[in-house]
Amino acid sequence: SISYIIGLYHHFNKFQEQFQNMKLIVISTVFSAFLLNKTLAQECAETDKTPPAPPLTKLRIGLEWFINPDHLPLIVAKRHGIFEEFGLDVELIEPLNHWEAEEEIIAGNLDVAITEPLHLAQDAAKNKPVLGFSRFLHTDGGVLYDAADKKSNIQRPADMCGKTISYPGSPGPGGPAIVDTMVKADGNMDCDIASYGKYNGGFFHTDALQSGNADVATLIFWNFEIPEAKAKGMKEPAFFSLKEWGVPDFCQLVLMTTPKRYEELEPNGTLRKLVLAMRKGTGLIHQQPELARQYYYDYVKAASADETQQAIIAATFDATLPAFPNDNNMSQEY
Repeated sequence: SISYIIGLYHHFNKFQEQFQNMKLIVISTVFSAFLLNKTLAQECAETDKTPPAPPLTKLRIGLEWFINPDHLPLIVAKRHGIFEEFGLDVELIEPLNHWEAEEEIIAGNLDVAITEPLHLAQDAAKNKPVLGFSRFLHTDGGVLYDAADKKSNIQRPADMCGKTISYPGSPGPGGPAIVDTMVKADGNMDCDIASYGKYNGGFFHTDALQSGNADVATLIFWNFEIPEAKAKGMKEPAFFSLKEWGVPDFCQLVLMTTPKRYEELEPNGTLRKLVLAMRKGTGLIHQQPELARQYYYDYVKAASADETQQAIIAATFDATLPAFPNDNNMSQEY
């Protein structure tokens, strides 16, 4: 009927009106959500805008010798990102020849150098501007000899009297002073200190003995020269330990700089950061030795070395692992 059709028409108009209102509500809700998300995104982006990290502090460290396992805390700290964590950009510099580290620091070529306590004490006695501030390696060492060499015929320290000594400072007094002290500690009080031969084989102690240029060599670290001598074919490499025969135990490596450079670096805590980073590297060495091995082998390119050198790398690495103390303190006198 007509009234029924009119009723449907009114219902349709009412439904259409409600539908339009729902569309407006949905559109409004979506638009509001869009604006809210955009605002939140902007706020999050602004919150995430952390200030850029300050530039790394450049630190040049001069080594006392070519790269070897003694320097493992430095290598691990570089490869594992520990130096960067402490805000440091560390460069390790090998000496082309023997250098006076404090002169290189004064000249601006180095910031820090590695040395042995013996040399630190000698330099201080000469009033050179040196300052030691951290001990990171402590091994055993002394005088190298070949117990199977019938020509030298050395079996105990007293037998070294009058022998030829290879040592880096030759012909200075250091080598004979060390050996003669050990000879006398073993009871040979009649040995004349002038009787010793002197040969400068540098730090290549094994080569000095195997070439026949010397009977003994000092100062050696057992964790390096003994495995090296075995790998190079020395019949029976052995050593007399300093600490057992009257000579102070200075078989250590320490960090040093000049007092002036120390004062320049310390206000920013640079040297403290260096020590803490190396200490963390030492912890990683003790806790994850195989990871430390991987870092070291990569650093020295062990895979491309010849068979003898690979044997030296492996043996010296293993022997050196226990030589890194957790305590980096030094005697106040240094």
